[in-house]
Amino acid sequence: MKKNNLEFYDLYADRWWNPKEKVYTLNHINKPRFEFFDRYVSNWQGLKVLDVGCGGGFSCEFMAARGVLVSGIDRSAKCIQAAQKHAESNGFKIDYRQAVAEKIPYGNATFDAVVCVDVLEHVENVEQVILEVYRVLKPNGLFLFDTINRTFKSRLVMIWLLENILRQIDRGVHDWNNFIQPEELTQWLHSAGFKNIDIKGFDIFGDGLKLKLFNYINYWKTRHLPVKINDDTSINYIGKAVK
Repeated sequence: MKKNNLEFYDLYADRWWNPKEKVYTLNHINKPRFEFFDRYVSNWQGLKVLDVGCGGGFSCEFMAARGVLVSGIDRSAKCIQAAQKHAESNGFKIDYRQAVAEKIPYGNATFDAVVCVDVLEHVENVEQVILEVYRVLKPNGLFLFDTINRTFKSRLVMIWLLENILRQIDRGVHDWNNFIQPEELTQWLHSAGFKNIDIKGFDIFGDGLKLKLFNYINYWKTRHLPVKINDDTSINYIGKAVK
């Protein structure tokens, strides 16, 4: 079976905004995600922000609704088409472009902030992506991200349980070997020139080893995920860095 199978995003592009689809879970994670980002952005209105790996546009539209001047890139042309169509139908003017994160199609010092969520664990070259993010950020610009830690627990939950057993995520979407330990990411950020790095746990499944997987599965009934920001980075983590 192919791992880190990014064909998933092409397959789901036309169904991205369907509340009945699995991928729509990502839309509901935006609220707690941006509650963390709001700690570092007091006012989003008028900021120029790039969403790297924007998929069908969940985070882009979330920001556009806050008055952000949004750009979004994704390697999937079908996702970009779906994102453009949905944005237009909702009256959002978002600059969408098909591109890979290792080669961002914007000039130096273009953006006040770069958002990159659920993406770093899928790219071919994390170090190159970080260098590109640094390049397109203005001085003192913010890099806001989340990703998955490479631990036994993340393999258990993200691969074995959610993909192989419970099928809450399509099989093959993730490759555990591509998951990134916070220490690795911190080193790459420092090497690129980033400072003031802050990383926290992005707890979707429950504190520590008390995995509340039924909270995640029950999402399909309640449309609510009890996400917490804490110090447990053992599965998912979220962070910011300053250029």
